Amino acid sequence: MRIKRSVNALKKRRAILKQAKGYRGAKSKLYRIAREAVMKSGNYAYIGRKQKKRDFRRLWIARINAGCRINDMSYSRFISGLKAANISLNRKILSDLATNNPAEFASLVATAKAALAK
Repeated sequence: MRIKRSVNALKKRRAILKQAKGYRGAKSKLYRIAREAVMKSGNYAYIGRKQKKRDFRRLWIARINAGCRINDMSYSRFISGLKAANISLNRKILSDLATNNPAEFASLVATAKAALAK
C-alpha cells in the first residue's frame, strides 16, 4: 500500500506560508515563490547576525577613538597603553565609559599614557 503525502505536504506548505506572512504580493500567497522568499530572508538574517557584530565593534572603536582624541591620544596608542598597564576591558565597556563617564575615561587614558612612558 502506498503512502499518500497530502497531510504532510499541506503542513509543510502552511508552515512556509506562515513564515512568509507580511511579505508583499505573491511572496506571501503562492507556495513556490514564498518558499524562495523565506529561504532568501533566512539567509539575509544569518548574514545580518554576523554583520551586526562587526558594525557594533566599529561603532565602539569610533567612540573610543573620539574619547581618546579629546585627551590627546590616538586609539592605537591607547589600546597598547592599556595592554602595557595590564588593564583588560573590552571595547564595549570602554565605549560606554567614553560616552557616559568622560572623567573616568580620562583617568584610563592617563594610566595608558603612564604605562607607555615607562
